[in-house]
Amino acid sequence: MEEIARIYATSLFEAAEGRGKIDSIKLQLEQFTDALESNNELQLFLFSPYFSGEEKAAGIDRIVADAEPEFVNFLKLLAERHRLPALPRMRNQYQALWAEHNQLLPVTVTSSVSLSPETISKIASSVEQQTGRKVELTDTVDDSIIGGLVLQVGNMVLDASIKGRLERLSKQVTAAAA
Repeated sequence: MEEIARIYATSLFEAAEGRGKIDSIKLQLEQFTDALESNNELQLFLFSPYFSGEEKAAGIDRIVADAEPEFVNFLKLLAERHRLPALPRMRNQYQALWAEHNQLLPVTVTSSVSLSPETISKIASSVEQQTGRKVELTDTVDDSIIGGLVLQVGNMVLDASIKGRLERLSKQVTAAAA
């Protein structure tokens, strides 16, 4: 299912990119997926094998009247091929392609207390300077880290928390005792 989502999302992204519509189609994909996930009747209609592809396509025309034609055609193609249940995964894939296209780097800062906006801004600026990419920063609070910070930049984790230090110390003591 993940491979199917990747292929469809890549095709949609390339079509949107070719027409200069990657941002508007991203927004429409997010809005439609959110609506679909929160509306059981819509899911029943679009996911049901009892309705034909033509019936679903007609329903899509009524549901997304003001959307980009490329997006509407994409939804109709998914309905015709019974791929609409994979739409949330396609959304995730499209968002990843969009972030890569815009050179966005996901960064998560976890601290034991809420950080000030100035501190968050300094962290984002520092990561941007070091990576040369725009940072999409999320900050979270987790009191279990006791103190310090855990910084996740892309798929790399920098653990400067007290909890992390204690765990590393415990491993060193255990290794030395063995």
